[in-house]
Amino acid sequence: MSCMEKYIKNANFADTGFSYTMSLISGKHKMVILYCLMEYQPVRFNEMKRYLGKITDKTLSSNLKELEEDQLIVRKEYPQIPPKVEYSLTERGESLMNVLDQLCIWGSQNRLPQ
Repeated sequence: MSCMEKYIKNANFADTGFSYTMSLISGKHKMVILYCLMEYQPVRFNEMKRYLGKITDKTLSSNLKELEEDQLIVRKEYPQIPPKVEYSLTERGESLMNVLDQLCIWGSQNRLPQ
């Protein structure tokens, strides 16, 4: 058995930083939500919904709660009538934007002609 075979036999993808990062941003909408906040923060719920297009209130709310639990975004509620809630990136979320920005650059440079 080669050294590489021994290494991969004991390796566990779930223990990698890549796996952890993907667990935070996986799903159909989370990266788009983060991108929206990177570009336009702070963003209100209905503005976010319009930006994302076809998404239900429940799905958007669920994604926002998960991102908030993972400390990537912050929800700020204003005590007024009608209620006003805004979302923005946390410092931790801002640090992830370097990765998202690199994905955008790569996509722009490598987009295939349609």
